Amino acid sequence: MTSGRLDDTIAAIASAPGIGAIGIVRIAGPRAFDIAAAVFRPAGGGDVHDLPGGRVVFGRVVDTDGDVGTGAEGAGAFVDEGLLLAFRAPRSYTGQDAVELQVHGGPAVLRTVLEACLRRGARAAEPGEFTLRAVASGKLDLAQAEAVLALVEARSDAARRQASVGLSGALSEAIDAAQRELTSAYAAVLASLDYPEEGVPEAQVEAPVADARARLERLLATATAGRYAVRGARMAIVGRPNAGKSSLLNALLGYERAIVADAPGTTRDYLEAPLELGRVSVTAVDTAGLRATADAVEAHGVTRARELAAAADVVLALVDGTRPLDPEDREVVTALDRDRTIWVASKADRPRVWTAEDLGVTVRPVSSATGAGLDALRSELETRLLGDAAGEEAWVTSERQAGALREAVEALARVPGAPADLQGLDLETALRALARITGRGDVAEDTLAEVFARFCVGK
Repeated sequence: MTSGRLDDTIAAIASAPGIGAIGIVRIAGPRAFDIAAAVFRPAGGGDVHDLPGGRVVFGRVVDTDGDVGTGAEGAGAFVDEGLLLAFRAPRSYTGQDAVELQVHGGPAVLRTVLEACLRRGARAAEPGEFTLRAVASGKLDLAQAEAVLALVEARSDAARRQASVGLSGALSEAIDAAQRELTSAYAAVLASLDYPEEGVPEAQVEAPVADARARLERLLATATAGRYAVRGARMAIVGRPNAGKSSLLNALLGYERAIVADAPGTTRDYLEAPLELGRVSVTAVDTAGLRATADAVEAHGVTRARELAAAADVVLALVDGTRPLDPEDREVVTALDRDRTIWVASKADRPRVWTAEDLGVTVRPVSSATGAGLDALRSELETRLLGDAAGEEAWVTSERQAGALREAVEALARVPGAPADLQGLDLETALRALARITGRGDVAEDTLAEVFARFCVGK
């Protein structure tokens, strides 16, 4: 993954691009304190080399080779005032000696500090290289490294919470438990091949394989919810004009996002808004009313509404409970995917003039005006999106993890009843697939490249 060696000393700007009050330059590797001593002067004197881990000192960053103003004689060229944070191996993020320089967060300041470190012998870090070193030193496994990236990229509290679970090691513990069961079964198979006259009870193979397979299938069932946790789910709100779509969007959000009016066709395009539903972040989309119209602009909105409904992860289909059903309502029922659709009888604070049997689907009564039924609707939406992941703590959040789990489950499905030599091959396949998730065992370079390719420099 990296062109340099893991025992090089590396440096990078670790704070986000742009202007901020504080910026961070991170240094890690065997010469981290040598480089820090060359560019930092503690205000109270002393030698940076003598600092114990966990110490924070105030001082000046200097650069004797840079084109900046000159400070006091012998002090080098003054760059900025700031803090130095000392970390001693192995008690650091990378497991190596490390130093962080916290200075003012202007891009020019940070660039000058980084260049000073590079001139003193550090190598510019590659994307994800600090976290790669944490994996190499045993501080993190690959699943936790992916959780680090998910935390950095989290745009919702739901994404943050699930990334935190991954970083805690919950997913890795489940994978490790399956690996232990499969290793036991693999040992029994090898024993039967080496000593066929002894015989190995089938229970020593099939029971742990069945347990491990069940465990992995439960994890694999969380992949859809894990994908929603990372990227969010899309929910389309559809229905005929004046069915109450915009009112329901506003009620779910708790504020007025969409314009509500009695005139049909108020929403001609679509509106999006973020919505948190427990452990899932949702983008709610209010669409144009579904009807035949001669208005070219509205007709385009109707077409787009149908497209949004077809692409959505879940659909809220509203039918006005106070208005008699007509053929267009039944056309909507026919057009929508029932597995992804929740039917809502809107305006439930007023008498409904039709029944669920008339419509031919199960409906949930909701009043946007009074809030009746909203909590139950939120709960059903969350349950629908979570699926089998609802009772699981750790979710599979990347397609890389899901692909490895599928490979392992497919291999384990072939084990029961197979000859011992084929059982051994399938168990090896499953164990290698699980190793790709956590990084425990032999991990190919292309696996590391896939995991760390999306990391930013400095992390």
